[in-house]
Amino acid sequence: MLFEKINQMSIDEMYDLAENIRNYIVEVVSSGDGHLAPNLGTVELTLALYSVFPPDRHIIVWDTGHQAYTHKILTGRAKVLPSIRKLGGISGYPTIKESKYDYFGVGHAATSIAAGLGIEVAERMNGNKDSQIIAIIGDGAMTSGIALEALNQIKTVSSKIKIVLNDNGMSISPSVGQISQIILNKMRTTKAYRKFDAKVYELFKETILKSFNDKAKGALKKLLLPDNFFEDFGLKYMGPINGHDIKMMKKTFESLKAVEGPAVVHILTQKGKGIKYAEDNPRKFHSVSMINPSNGLSIDIKKGWYSYSEVFGRVLSKMADEDNRIIGITAAMEDGTGLTFFRSNHQDRFFDLGITEELCTTFAAGISLRGLKPVVAIYSTFLQRAFDQIIHDVALQDLDVVFAIDRAGLVGQDGPTHHGVFDISYMNLIPNMKILAPSSLEELSSILKSVVGRVHGPVAIRYPRATEIASIDDIIYAKPFEDPFKWERIKDGRDGVILAVGSMVKTGREIVEMASSHGINLGLYNCRSVKPLDMEALETIRSIPRVWTLEEGSVMGGFGASVMLKAPFLRSKIEVIGIDDNFVGHGTRTELIDLCGLSAEKLAGRILAEFQIKVQEG
Repeated sequence: MLFEKINQMSIDEMYDLAENIRNYIVEVVSSGDGHLAPNLGTVELTLALYSVFPPDRHIIVWDTGHQAYTHKILTGRAKVLPSIRKLGGISGYPTIKESKYDYFGVGHAATSIAAGLGIEVAERMNGNKDSQIIAIIGDGAMTSGIALEALNQIKTVSSKIKIVLNDNGMSISPSVGQISQIILNKMRTTKAYRKFDAKVYELFKETILKSFNDKAKGALKKLLLPDNFFEDFGLKYMGPINGHDIKMMKKTFESLKAVEGPAVVHILTQKGKGIKYAEDNPRKFHSVSMINPSNGLSIDIKKGWYSYSEVFGRVLSKMADEDNRIIGITAAMEDGTGLTFFRSNHQDRFFDLGITEELCTTFAAGISLRGLKPVVAIYSTFLQRAFDQIIHDVALQDLDVVFAIDRAGLVGQDGPTHHGVFDISYMNLIPNMKILAPSSLEELSSILKSVVGRVHGPVAIRYPRATEIASIDDIIYAKPFEDPFKWERIKDGRDGVILAVGSMVKTGREIVEMASSHGINLGLYNCRSVKPLDMEALETIRSIPRVWTLEEGSVMGGFGASVMLKAPFLRSKIEVIGIDDNFVGHGTRTELIDLCGLSAEKLAGRILAEFQIKVQEG
């Protein structure tokens, strides 16, 4: 393992290795897909940390994990790094199924301290006292409730955990809130203390004067940093340290190793470090796909293509031009959700509350109670964190909150931690909740205009991580539906009917055409309203001999399950098709849809087999 050799390297050799690793990460990510800027910022940090705390002797828990490519390289996965995030390749995040050095599976932010505390308690109870527990967490994740809850219990569980705070002032977008912007910023910018700290170390580095050194530093720290956030939680605070100075970090980590109780080392890193275009625009280069490694320019530019996220942001911004009650809310996902457009035009009505999905939901509930119209834009996978607040604070009070659920369905290379396949199921069981799923960009625009400020009670609008070629003017000026909860009958069919939801409507059209070429007459409905079901439409297909429901979501408690429950007269002839009861891996969205049996060819083969017709694939 490469990490075993680091401790024998000189500082200069470690810098050479850091440069090689950085270039390798750029080479791999630029030729495929992955997180670039976060990983460029943690190369030296990982090398210095593993030289002092080798992962075969100490338990290191990464937070989120999209900055752990150097960790993967050092723990035996350098040769397979080009397969990262590809079908059958290694994951883009630490996962316990991949390596014994991935001590905890991650993907969602702010879990490292909590997981580290649990591991530490278990190790202690099992009699294993030699390993140190190190939790690595970013400043953006420190805004999340679970991180603060874990900090609050460190003394309660008699923890000796060591925390490495990777502070680059950002999550995907710049970090928000008092913790990052005021508390940590005060620590970052106390240059007088940082300079004094370095000089004192050189002056009093001999062992005999070490105690004076510590006392002098402690006194100055209290003078310049009188209110230390971490020390108030009972942690020894060390830093801030330059996260690209390997020599200083090694010394600091050696000191950390000797600390008896819990401690935090505050490391200042630069997101995108070492690659100018990534340093200049770390938001843009947070995650990339197919770029020129020398200048960062995209290789695969599709003109006239728009994403659902972009359309959502543009349309909501346009609606807010005419309705000053509309409020945009997100959880550290301004760029990803498309709300950048909204913020640019309505900054006073835009709220990025950091990685706080629970807060965003209850915040929106409060806004709704005073007559405004909040729209909460969060990825499907992250909205799971706010399940209790959706039920208790929004649905129970039947409040007018719209949830714009981005990345619904299979998201592709981010894999099982990020797929949005459960939102229909968990929203479906909540009383008062209504669920809509557009089948196109224009339909998303129409649904937004039909719902925001018009429909009473909570509404969830789910849409995929996908792009379509379209006229942006046609989308922006699309008309609202007279009734968004009515299904669209696209085609009648005597031999059977497909009830398709959202992204599966386009697939349904292809299946209908394939069936027609074999003399089979299938009908198709665009079931844009997942809840409530269009019972009138279901009544019209009572006499149809076969029915298939198609959804890009879990079959457990999903759309098809609802049809079975609410329309018992169809039970004997309905087949529910969606994502089976398992976690789906990573790969391109197209690959995963086919792997789950949801591609047009595989579905056509499955459906037409019931008519004893074999469809040749390919």
